[in-house]
Amino acid sequence: MFNNKDKPKGIKRIYLASLNSFRAFKWLYQHESAFKQELLLLCLSVPISFLFDISSTEQLILVLAIVFIIFTEVLNTAIEAVVDRVGLEIHPLSGLAKDLGSAAVLISMVIAMIIWLIILF
Repeated sequence: MFNNKDKPKGIKRIYLASLNSFRAFKWLYQHESAFKQELLLLCLSVPISFLFDISSTEQLILVLAIVFIIFTEVLNTAIEAVVDRVGLEIHPLSGLAKDLGSAAVLISMVIAMIIWLIILF
């Protein structure tokens, strides 16, 4: 049974959670080509955002739009991992869960594209 009293608290909890997050980012970088592509997009979008005569707030919005894509990709990968953990057999609901995660990434890309178009044009 889960015992909530034995869980780390305070700074130790934050530290341990950060280690888990960094392990996840390392795994994503090593195993997910989409994550690498989106990181590249982020690395390109930051310097590109300085080429335009826009406010700091608009630059931040442009970069955050790309970060939102990465955020959605992380969630999509989590969904895929859970579905694969439950079972590798072909099942319509498993396929639907993965397709919905993929659709979320697509929506985040469309949102980012719209934001970039609105701010730059």
